[in-house]
Amino acid sequence: MNRRSLLSAALAVPAATALLGALPARAEMDIGRASSFIEATGRELVATLNSNQPIAVRRQKVADILRQAVDVDGVGRFILGRWWRVATPAEQQEYMQLFEETLIRNLSARFGEYQGVTFSLGRSQQRTEDDALVNTVIQRPSLAPFSLDWRVGEVGGQPRVVDVIAEGTSLRLTQRSEYSAVISRNGGKVAPLLDAMRQQIAALAAREGR
Repeated sequence: MNRRSLLSAALAVPAATALLGALPARAEMDIGRASSFIEATGRELVATLNSNQPIAVRRQKVADILRQAVDVDGVGRFILGRWWRVATPAEQQEYMQLFEETLIRNLSARFGEYQGVTFSLGRSQQRTEDDALVNTVIQRPSLAPFSLDWRVGEVGGQPRVVDVIAEGTSLRLTQRSEYSAVISRNGGKVAPLLDAMRQQIAALAAREGR
């Protein structure tokens, strides 16, 4: 997990006390639901990161947590953007598989870096009736704490992470730009992006020591 991965982006949330006081009851309930969701997900993730179980076991637990907490399909399609329509059905299917594996490996490759990690909730900010930002502060031994903003949306009636924002930068927008650049450099073909994603996964797996 680093500051460019889905679970390692950081951004300070602006104060929203006056705004929250003006919102209707439903909006306030949404903030509470989003905060409770991130708190429960974060505690489950931290427990896995701090576990002494074998890497393969922890990787599987991380995969289960991410599949439950993140709108993988929605985020993945957003990042591919207009190139989704260019991709063949087979490329679309492989892209989604590689995208999910990238999320998992980005975290599991850094298990050692996050031993002893803790987190706490910061302020939450309402965006719309079904969209909120939940701030957390991440602390690691001997390192300065940093802040993560989790954008939580309603997906199929359930709260799901739809973006993580770091230092004022949206992860999914940054990744969308990078993926689009790879495709554009290769004549508008999606296949080279899939090759690059496979190489990234292989490098992360090697770093993990598996």
